[in-house]
Amino acid sequence: MEAGTTNPIKVLFLCVANSARSQMAEGLLRHLGEGRFEAYSAGIEPSGIHPLAIEVMREIGIDISDQSSKPVSQFLGRLHFGYIITLCRWDEERCPTSFPDVSHRLHWELPDPAAAPEEQRLRSFREVRDRLKELVEELVAQEIRK
Repeated sequence: MEAGTTNPIKVLFLCVANSARSQMAEGLLRHLGEGRFEAYSAGIEPSGIHPLAIEVMREIGIDISDQSSKPVSQFLGRLHFGYIITLCRWDEERCPTSFPDVSHRLHWELPDPAAAPEEQRLRSFREVRDRLKELVEELVAQEIRK
């Protein structure tokens, strides 16, 4: 944030179903953002939060069970976002362009952990969570340095 600025930076994480990656990213930024951010998530085809996303976030002390899966249309033209971050190529290609004055658009390509074979699914959720944590920490550190 700029010196003297007290308004938190709004960040919208976009994912197809808003069920795993974007929900975990929202929870991580809320937890790690040091009050500098307002985290939101949405999906192009929202379908509810995956239970394994809730489980693996609890493993690191973050409760996302109160978050909800939301359509991206809920945010179009309603908020100014400092960042819109897409989490898979399909979303990046279909990301609405009608968000006014978005300061930064980022793309973090991550596999859909829910698409992993059942015997590997929990491990996949943990791997995606851990990578998201690294990316969120980098975003927070970058903004603190500004």
